[in-house]
Amino acid sequence: MKVSIITVVYNGEKTIRETIESVLAQEYEAVEYIIIDGNSTDTTKDIIQSYGQRINTFISEPDLGIYDAMNKGIRLATGDIVGILNADDIFDTPRIIPDLVERFKETEADAVYGDLLYVAADNLSHVIRNWKAGHFSPISFLWGWMPPHPTFFIRREWYDNFGTFRLDLGSSADYELMLRMVQKHHAKLAYIQKVMVRMRVGGVSNVTIKNRILANRNDKKAWEVNQLTPYPFTFLCKPVRKILQFII
Repeated sequence: MKVSIITVVYNGEKTIRETIESVLAQEYEAVEYIIIDGNSTDTTKDIIQSYGQRINTFISEPDLGIYDAMNKGIRLATGDIVGILNADDIFDTPRIIPDLVERFKETEADAVYGDLLYVAADNLSHVIRNWKAGHFSPISFLWGWMPPHPTFFIRREWYDNFGTFRLDLGSSADYELMLRMVQKHHAKLAYIQKVMVRMRVGGVSNVTIKNRILANRNDKKAWEVNQLTPYPFTFLCKPVRKILQFII
C-alpha cells in the first residue's frame, strides 16, 4: 500500500527541515513525498532541493493560497492513501505511517485519523493543546466534533470521486472537506488512539477574534453547501471542544 504525503510551504525556512526529516524518518518504504512551495523568497527552496531525489516531487510556483497548493499536491499524488503534513508540523514518531497502513488494512476503512498535539512555535516539546480525537459516531459532527485535519488520511479515490478542497471557504476548507467526505458521503472512519502529529500553534483561523468569527461563518456555510442540517447548538459545541483541549 503506497502512501502519498503532501507538504505545502511558503517561506518556511525555520521549520521545513524538521517537517521533511520527520517524513523521511518513517519506517515504511512505499512513501511518495510531494512538496508544493508557493515560490518562497527565503531559503526554503534551497533547503528542499538539498534533499535531492529523496523528495519525489517538488514544485515551486505562485498559488492561490494554502488550499490551492494542497489541491495541486493531491492531483499529483499516486498513492493509495493521501495525507497532508504542513511545513509547521511533524510526525510524532517514525512509526506513524506503518501504524496508519496497518489500521487501514485491518479495518478496511476509507479514512484513518488520530490524536494531535499543539506545541509552542519555538519548542516542539512544550504542549499547549492536547487534541484527543476519540472515536467517531454518526452524530459526532452534529455535536461539534471533527478529526484533527493534520492526522486525517484518506484513500485517494475519495478525492477523485468527491472532490478536493474548496477555495471559497477560507480556513474552514479542511472542515468542509471532512464534513463532505464523512457526514455527506459516509466514508468509513478508523481511529488510531495515539498522537500522530505535533502542530505548531498559530493557525490562521485562531489568530484573532475576527478570524475566529469568520471561520465560524464559513463552518456554517460548509453545512449549507453540502445540503446538511446541523443542530442549533452545533457551532457552539465546536469552540467548547477546543477549550477542553487545553486541559492536558
